[in-house]
Amino acid sequence: MKNTLIIFLLLALLSCNTKPTQNKEQDIKTKSKEYFEFTKKKALEIVKTGFNAGDGYGEVWIRDYNTFIELSSEVFEAETLKENLLVFFKMQGDDGNIIDGFIPREKAVLSKIGYQYIFSDLEPRYGGHKNTVETDQESSLIQAVYKYVQATGDKTILNVLVGEKTVAERLEWAMDFLMNHRYNEKYGLIWGATTSDWGDVQPEHDWGVYLTDDTHYALDIYDNAMFVLALNNLMEILPQSKTKWQPIRDRIAKNVRTHLWDEQNQKYIPHIYLNGSPFPADFNENEIYYHGGTATAIEAGLLTDEEIKKSIDKMVANVQASGAGSIGLTMYPPYPEGFYKNKGMYPYGYQNGGDWTWFGGRMIQQLIKYGFVEEAYQTMLPMVKRVKDNDGFFEWYTVDNQPKGSGTFRGSAGVLYKAILMFEELEEANR
Repeated sequence: MKNTLIIFLLLALLSCNTKPTQNKEQDIKTKSKEYFEFTKKKALEIVKTGFNAGDGYGEVWIRDYNTFIELSSEVFEAETLKENLLVFFKMQGDDGNIIDGFIPREKAVLSKIGYQYIFSDLEPRYGGHKNTVETDQESSLIQAVYKYVQATGDKTILNVLVGEKTVAERLEWAMDFLMNHRYNEKYGLIWGATTSDWGDVQPEHDWGVYLTDDTHYALDIYDNAMFVLALNNLMEILPQSKTKWQPIRDRIAKNVRTHLWDEQNQKYIPHIYLNGSPFPADFNENEIYYHGGTATAIEAGLLTDEEIKKSIDKMVANVQASGAGSIGLTMYPPYPEGFYKNKGMYPYGYQNGGDWTWFGGRMIQQLIKYGFVEEAYQTMLPMVKRVKDNDGFFEWYTVDNQPKGSGTFRGSAGVLYKAILMFEELEEANR
């Protein structure tokens, strides 16, 4: 590992109130270097083994693939990465919507999971599914194509004809779907079901992945930040689309600020409800701080440097208050027991206060990007340490830092690998 780690470790040590002994300082240096090197090597190892989200999932999910396609480009040919992306376009809905994930057709036919599988004549090899409570599949695909182009330099994917439309046309069609079917005129923002931050589980159902008659529709920061980020990416790879999409992008960004940003508390409110809240009337939901949506908003360019600093300070304070292992903490405090019918959504369980490197790593990337390098290093160390301690990239961690879910969660590997590369690039630039 390069000298970057030692440089940033020294920065962290300088912020301490007490001067460490030379032996202690050297021990920390050695350990931190070991954690970073192990994480980078392990990430490359597991990404070689496939494209499904992790060992607990059969599908290739677009929201996950979006976060490890850059890592995959280190070990796979561009044509393989492109082929995966094209599956999502081949299975695009008649209204422009994008599926969540795909699985071999024979497995979809025999599946007992409960998904309503989608099939397309353009892609007979696979069955797809869509968690309709989400509003991030379309945005995730645009971001993934952008990252593919950036990583491989291959812009020819934009001209590939899928059915009667090119990929470039289908990218805009996906964004049209959000404007035509998920846009609220009153607030000028896109909507989804009520979920916990970036999650895909609504409170009103035992499973909670499909819109139902009981769904409470809401506006939140994650969906809208993902949309803004997707439009930023779209206009960069398709400059001719700016005339149409720049005014929409600017309007969404403005409305995020107007309706979702709580200036007094310097945070995003969890939800604006369009047909009532699923939670008790006396519940003050705005006490909850959403970590993942905030990180996504920073990536989309929706917060100032000062607000970013306040955000990371608040995340660190939330970690300390909860006892969690890292700023991957989904939210703090979590929703109380019984607020979600899904039994996995207990306080500090799964997406209700679980600790997800998958999103914490994205916050690290943004801290590096915006110059908060010391904060990035300090908050990254617990994440790489537990990769080494648990010999893998687990899906999420409990409040007492115990691993849960898939042990080869590629999204976690992807975001940490990218953060390590960003540290290395920063050190190289400052030589």
